Amino acid sequence: MFLSRLRAYLLIDPLIVLATILFGSMSLVASAFDKTGRTQHALARVWARVLLRVSGVRVHVEGLEKLQPDASYVLVANHRSYMDTPVVLAHIPLQFRFFAKQGLFRIPLLGGHLRRAGHLPVVRGDPRASLKSVSAGARLIVQRGVSVLLFPEGGRSPAGMRDFKEGAAYLAIKAGVPAVPIGIGGTRQVLPMGSAVVQPRPVTLRIGDPIPTAGLKPTARGGLTETLQKRVAELMAG
Repeated sequence: MFLSRLRAYLLIDPLIVLATILFGSMSLVASAFDKTGRTQHALARVWARVLLRVSGVRVHVEGLEKLQPDASYVLVANHRSYMDTPVVLAHIPLQFRFFAKQGLFRIPLLGGHLRRAGHLPVVRGDPRASLKSVSAGARLIVQRGVSVLLFPEGGRSPAGMRDFKEGAAYLAIKAGVPAVPIGIGGTRQVLPMGSAVVQPRPVTLRIGDPIPTAGLKPTARGGLTETLQKRVAELMAG
């Protein structure tokens, strides 16, 4: 994930670029030896903390006690800025993986690194391939005992919040694990879309009550998606 963010951070701050290159290189090397992705995730968490500290961003976290350290979840958050990922990485102490852009998996070295770390491609425009990727995510959760983070808006939102896509709800139902709504506030002011200047503003990360999915059928994904979007909006509003 570090190398995929380098382009976004390139014009922001030399220290951020240096940290991204350093930890990205360490993660790339670690991925050749650690097939579980745990070392890469640990490095990602340190990178995120360094990035936030360098940026002068202070994060207020609420609801962390709702997460069990030995449980698996599908984490569902709004997406307003490139700073959302570091905020979640630095402050949610779970082993979790991402859905990343499909094009990143075609890049030499980086693609292999992402696969070995356990990250999964986001497939757009191909329903069959998208279903296959989500099913792979469900197997990852069950087999490795990890969680998965998704931004179901399908991209950053310049204003307000886009309608959630159903992939996150389907993944939670398929894996039989709780879906956790997460509201992130303030990151748009830290790093707005189209900006290359980081502002040291306060950020809030609110974690909602996990929503059980055990016993739900895939046909329930629409209702679960609506519930998740409503909960996330409430958490964003505080």
